[in-house]
Amino acid sequence: MPRLPSVTLSKVPEITVAFWITKVLTTGMGESTSDYLVITLGPAIAIAIGAVVFAAALTLQFRTRQYTAGIYWFAVVMVSVFGTMCADVLHVGLGIPYLFSTIFFAVVLAAIFIIWFLTERTLSIHSITTRRRELFYWATVLATFALGTAAGDFTATTLHLGFLGSGILFAVVIAVPALAWWKLRLNAIVAFWFAYVTTRPLGASFADWMAFPPDRGGLDWGTGPVSVGLSVVILGFVIYLGLSRRIANRRAVLRDAQRPDRNDLRSAELPRQ
Repeated sequence: MPRLPSVTLSKVPEITVAFWITKVLTTGMGESTSDYLVITLGPAIAIAIGAVVFAAALTLQFRTRQYTAGIYWFAVVMVSVFGTMCADVLHVGLGIPYLFSTIFFAVVLAAIFIIWFLTERTLSIHSITTRRRELFYWATVLATFALGTAAGDFTATTLHLGFLGSGILFAVVIAVPALAWWKLRLNAIVAFWFAYVTTRPLGASFADWMAFPPDRGGLDWGTGPVSVGLSVVILGFVIYLGLSRRIANRRAVLRDAQRPDRNDLRSAELPRQ
């Protein structure tokens, strides 16, 4: 197997409003797609396909030398789909209550954070410039998806909030780190990961609410249509993010090209003899 190239440039996107919207959409799409595949193909086949495509998406992401919108978000989508399957296996397949699966994935996520920090001395996504940091990043992303799935199912079913109630709850929760960072100067890294974990149950709860029948508190749109609809919207945002990144890079190149050389500046500043 060819050796993967080491990372030299940042492999993650800029954190903008479009980033957060796309992230929430991918969580809902992953939830509905996972449910659709499991129901249509059966758990064994669905999980096998999910694992293969998930591995292919991450391999493609690791092989790139810099952030590419289409490749990055394809990996995020597959982490969402496969992360949902991993969380569902514990409850549906092994009969583990949502409370315990939520605690389990929370412990896994905490362990990854601790090992990541002790190894790299930072948890900032702006520092994803080495292969090891990228591995830590994607392990964290997968754990957050699994944790968010379990937490969303726990509030919706075990706490009997329903999908809509659960979605509203996490919409309120996700505002906490934003306000704490804005008003109380919460550490930006802590605020980011707090919000990142919350996006999963937020998007998944609303996707389930749209997909499931009324007897389960939903709108009965179906997992297939919801998955397709969210995929189309995500594709639009990914195209926008890719184009905006290219435009920003071109503007930066033009600014650098138009900036006088420092030596020229020094020469221009020398007094005439």
